[in-house]
This record gives sequence, structure tokens and C-alpha cells, in this order.
Amino acid sequence: MKKIFYLLLLLLLLVTGCGQDNGGKDAAAGGSYTVTDEHGTVTTFKQAPQKVLTLALSSDGIVMGLGMEDKLVAVNYLADDPVSSNLVEQAKKIQHKIKNPSAEEVLALKPDVVFAYDWSDMNRVENLRNLGMNVIVLKGPATIEDIRQNVRTIAKAMHADSKGEELVKLMDSRLAQVKQQVEALKLQQKKKIVLVSLMSSYGGKGCIFDDMCKEAGVINGVSAAGIKNGQQVTKEMLVKIDPDLLIMPVYNDHGNFDIKKYNQEFLEDPSLQTMRAIKSKQLFYPNEGYIYNCSQDVVFGVQEIAHAAYGKAFAMQGAQHLRVK
Repeated sequence: MKKIFYLLLLLLLLVTGCGQDNGGKDAAAGGSYTVTDEHGTVTTFKQAPQKVLTLALSSDGIVMGLGMEDKLVAVNYLADDPVSSNLVEQAKKIQHKIKNPSAEEVLALKPDVVFAYDWSDMNRVENLRNLGMNVIVLKGPATIEDIRQNVRTIAKAMHADSKGEELVKLMDSRLAQVKQQVEALKLQQKKKIVLVSLMSSYGGKGCIFDDMCKEAGVINGVSAAGIKNGQQVTKEMLVKIDPDLLIMPVYNDHGNFDIKKYNQEFLEDPSLQTMRAIKSKQLFYPNEGYIYNCSQDVVFGVQEIAHAAYGKAFAMQGAQHLRVK
């Protein structure tokens, strides 16, 4: 009898796959599961979502990083813009592109789950829920740790917790590599940089860019001056900060915005001509798909900042994207 019992037990383990995470496939085999979002809302899933919609480029990137791009029913309209995105090739495979979709547009896509950051219009979130949709609210990240948490939340909603942890480990590994490279430079003094953003109140203390600067081994001049994220950064402030380097904007809205004209007018402004970075032409034009990234690919933003400050040793070849296998 004991022999028969052990044979049956072995057969059961083989059939169930020993309880291993299968990346979301047949997730309902273990019963329903719940996810608590950033606002404390609990959503119950009877099975892993097969159709996914996110309302931001960065959350699109997280879903792709989990290896689930085939579940996305649409992506952000900037996803295929090589100036603003590091996901161009992946986005080409997804037909629908969205920009601030209405509840009706979202409903037409028939997603099993919608991911929205807490900076989104919460009235729209409630409207979607009232229409019977599962909506998971993510934290608008101010730190890299916030991004780790968003990766875990999305992975949990997709019933792929282990993939989320794997993706976080890939993030940490890349950050450790950049840190090691910076430490090897044995810097006598860190470079002081300023991000020139079309969002003139972005880049101060308490934003994701500020945290990225810390990881890249540079001084965020705006933050060091005591300016908080959300405060307007005036030209007078920039002159007083007097950074070693300016990271310039490159966003052009699919060619609809004349960024060259904007930058020329900024750099030729008479009130800014005493700044060291302008006098010495220490200007860096980044890959904005990294600099403004709020997905796991923020690690490449950190490396891009190090590249701007410390040279070609940190340069990256081709579009970079962290993705689990």
C-alpha cells in the first residue's frame, strides 16, 4: 500500500508541476487570488489576465519586461517614437496606440485588467471600475524603490510573482554594475548637473531623476539648491546653481515640436551666458527613453546620466530593455 501511495503522490506532483509559477498560464488552477493596489483597493482575480492595458509608457515597459507583451491590447502612443522610447521594436508589433483614452475606448479594447498610475485622473479610474473593469492603481514613482514595488504589483496581478522578483534582480544587478564603474573612477569631485526639462517644475528634490542622480554618482544641482520637485526652476536659479553640465531636452512629439528651436533660444538667452556649462559647451543630448523612464529600464537612465557626466565608458549600444527570459 505504501508503494502505491508514493507512486500516486509522485504522479500528482508531476501533473501539478510541483506548484511552480508558470508565468501566468493556467493561474486559476490554484484558485482565485487578490491584489491590493496603491490606494488600498483589493481586486480579486479568478484567473490570470490574458488581455492587459496600461495607461502609461512605463507600465507598458514593465509588462513587456515580464515577458508578457503578447497580452497588451494597446501601448502608449509614444512607444514607437525612437526619441522618447526604448521600446520601439516591441511597440511595432502592437497595433493599437493610445493617448489619454476615454472610458469608451478602454471598454472597446476589452482588457481583463487596467494599470494606472496614481497621477492619473481618478475619476476615470472610478468610471472604469463602475463599468466592471479591474483597475490596479500604481504608485507614481519618486524613487527607484517605488519602481521595484510597481514591478512586483504588476507581476502579482499577472499571477507571475516569481517573474517580478526576477526582474527586480536584473535591475539590482545592472545598478550594481554602474555603481562599481563609478567607484572605479575614484572621483575627487562629483559632477554637478542640471536637467533642462520641458516640464520646468520637474527635476528637483523628491523626483525619480533625483534618485537616479544619486545612483549615477552625480550631484543634481537643482536638488542640491534645495528646490523640490514641483517648484518652478527659474533662469535666475539656474545661474545661481551654475552646473558643470546641462542635460538638454530632445523630445519632439513625433516631429510635431521644434526642439531645435527651443534649445537654441534657451542656449542663446543672454541671462544664461555666465553659466559654466554654456560657456564651456558642456551639453548632453540624452536618450529620453531612459532619462524619463519609470519602469525597470530606469537603470539605463542611471547609466545614461553617468555617461553624460563621466564619458563614453558608460555609453550603451542600441536600445536597451530589461526583460526576463
